[in-house]
Amino acid sequence: MRGKLHFFSLFIGAMVGVMIALNFSAEANKDPASPLPVDELRAFTEVFGKIKSDYVEPIEDKKLINEAINGMLNGLDPHSSYLDQDAFKDLQVSTQGEFGGLGIEVGMEDGFVKVVSPIEDTPAYQAGVKSGDLIIKLDDTPVKGLTLNEAVKRMRGKPNTKITLTILRKGETKPIIITLTRAVIQVKSVKNKLLETGYGYIRITQFQDHTGEDLVKAIDTLAKQNKEALKGLVLDLRNDPGGLLNGAVAVSSAFLPKDVLVVYTDGRTEDAKMRLTANKENYLRTNQSDYLKALPEWTKTVPMIVLVNGGSASASEIVAGALKDHKRAIIMGTQTFGKGSVQTILPLGNGTAIKLTTARYYTPSGNSIQAKGITPDIVVEDATVNEGDKPSLSVREADLDRHLANDKDKDAKPDHAPVKLQAPKKDKAKDDKSGKAQDKPADPEAGIKQDYQINQALNLLKGLQLMQKR
Repeated sequence: MRGKLHFFSLFIGAMVGVMIALNFSAEANKDPASPLPVDELRAFTEVFGKIKSDYVEPIEDKKLINEAINGMLNGLDPHSSYLDQDAFKDLQVSTQGEFGGLGIEVGMEDGFVKVVSPIEDTPAYQAGVKSGDLIIKLDDTPVKGLTLNEAVKRMRGKPNTKITLTILRKGETKPIIITLTRAVIQVKSVKNKLLETGYGYIRITQFQDHTGEDLVKAIDTLAKQNKEALKGLVLDLRNDPGGLLNGAVAVSSAFLPKDVLVVYTDGRTEDAKMRLTANKENYLRTNQSDYLKALPEWTKTVPMIVLVNGGSASASEIVAGALKDHKRAIIMGTQTFGKGSVQTILPLGNGTAIKLTTARYYTPSGNSIQAKGITPDIVVEDATVNEGDKPSLSVREADLDRHLANDKDKDAKPDHAPVKLQAPKKDKAKDDKSGKAQDKPADPEAGIKQDYQINQALNLLKGLQLMQKR
């Protein structure tokens, strides 16, 4: 008994020390001094003690403390989380463009895993997993009751092993069951294609370490294929879940005049207050040469259409917002996801880390994207989607539990009413009604001639070209 009391004395002492440190940190950040939450701290230690003494099975201290950390972070917002050693390593690898798993960007909603966006050329994408799908079971394990990290861990695994997802999809009367084979996910960040003479197409699937350099290579390839300056360019950011901030600044800087504002952030600490301009200091890694210098001059003036949809999030929205505010491109598609918060990875001393929301970001005109998204100049629906499926594609940041509010929504200048183009109706008689996931997301490269949104963008670019000639 004496040993147990000694342990709890040490534990309470450690917790008080942590709280005092946090309190001093708050004062350092010009936050008004507030008393330590002694009652809540006492309740925490009492719960810890009761679990240790009365829970039906013995529980390790490490597990309890890790779960407490998980609970603190998961209770803040959908994007803050605790990264154990494996998750931290996976995150570091994924920014390089290669990692293991299924290939989906996910969040949590009502205790279930919600698909934000499938990543192109991955098992999930190829099997027809869609934005807005609700994963309710992983193999025979219900998702309800798992944390997001626990669910993600179950979806990861050795390449060539299988996992069965049970999915709820709006517009479907029965759960959809999909069996996927895990793979090493190698995401090609930038793809390109010459649509026809004079008109280029660039697709960014995810913003990674080398997205800026890959963009320069894509533009160089298009220039060589066309043998002269392009007349128009389509930049496709549909279903791009985002990624690294410097990648978004690099892509924006490729098309904007030097030193104009791309994005700014605001948070409680000085490090969270940034103004990122189209300058090499804001997109280059240490000791890296400026790869954007290799771009041809016409890159800054070529007429552009940026394609977006509900799966365009975070870094994608930064690029779309910057090009829209500076009137550099016409935004076409559907409303974007609305993730306007910045997550900072804060490594801890034991090989783990926390992913903490530290700031909101704002477009050059001062609008917050958080829980709102980017409104296209021209709304063009995806013609490959059934009317009954459209609600399943409408998942946004604002639909997620505990999402941050848009702090400037009341003050924001209203967007002009977008032009709406009606997509041709899909022939439902040809659809498979078996309840299986048959439709794959639109593949811009393989089915580019059938991609209604790309064709509308191309038609608009041609129309702009005719107007310039007149």
